[in-house]
Amino acid sequence: MDDTSDKLELPPSLRWLKWLVTALTVTLILGVITIVGLLVTRLPLGVTPVADFPASLVLPEGATPEAITRGPGWIGVVTTDGRMFVFAPDGALRQEITIPR
Repeated sequence: MDDTSDKLELPPSLRWLKWLVTALTVTLILGVITIVGLLVTRLPLGVTPVADFPASLVLPEGATPEAITRGPGWIGVVTTDGRMFVFAPDGALRQEITIPR
């Protein structure tokens, strides 16, 4: 018996398909490596932690907080009654602003 398995060749159309699949695989691998590299280099490395907030902010009687925002050196609290209180980073009240509606 003659062993012909060593002499088998793929038809030209299957060789072309095999080459295309290999090229697609290489392209996908390079694309994933590129995207991961861009994410690692472009995302910010550090975000200011929320832990810099004071332990508590004392609002006046009857003021209910609606939103809190933070800037460099200040913390703002907007209340449901149309006021904004600006606090120092240590929690001391700096300013009260009335927001007209």
